Amino acid sequence: MKLLLIEDNAALQASLKRSFERRGDHVTVCGDGARALDRWRAAVPDVVLLDLSLPHVDGLSILTQARAEGLDTPVIVLTARSTVGDRVIGLDAGADDYLLKPFDLDELEARLRAVVRRRGEAPVAMPSFHGLSVDAPSGGILHNGRHLDLTQRETAFMRALLAKPGHAVTKERLFALVFEQESDSQISAVEVVAYRLRKKLAPVGVQVVTLRGLGYLLQAEDDPP
Repeated sequence: MKLLLIEDNAALQASLKRSFERRGDHVTVCGDGARALDRWRAAVPDVVLLDLSLPHVDGLSILTQARAEGLDTPVIVLTARSTVGDRVIGLDAGADDYLLKPFDLDELEARLRAVVRRRGEAPVAMPSFHGLSVDAPSGGILHNGRHLDLTQRETAFMRALLAKPGHAVTKERLFALVFEQESDSQISAVEVVAYRLRKKLAPVGVQVVTLRGLGYLLQAEDDPP
């Protein structure tokens, strides 16, 4: 099994890596939240073990962005946050399971087998909208199988909208996903990205529609307003 361990505690990271590799698993490790998504895309793991308290970018943000991109790898959250609210937020963001620290290695292994088995029984389809979809290996945007020429920000914007086809995504959420870690950017910059996307999507017959007070959504030009 190929595992991606996103955990900044060096002792726990080393212990888990050693234990799983002794069992024949391949383990990729990452202790920095800012690099976690790049590692996730590159590793193509069978399961991600994700800590919530990470430097630079927290685990919940990583999970939310990954699901918005269409990265459907099973995720088990490993965390010391024990409240019901924390568990609900993690599961709603796309986690498959939640294990509190400290935990027993045998229980973690059993949960790994369970999430892989569940996903194998019911694979989740990638969201799409009028020929637009996310290319899981690259994270890019496809139209009828062909890559669109989009900037990194435009791609992040589209991944967020395609994660919920037909539903509005708030400007605040888009700002967090598109301008991640860019503290000098203003939320109004989202409007600039939306404007540029409208021009690029016009040839494929899809619009980025602004719903006042709700956010943005994708709409086909032949759909009723």
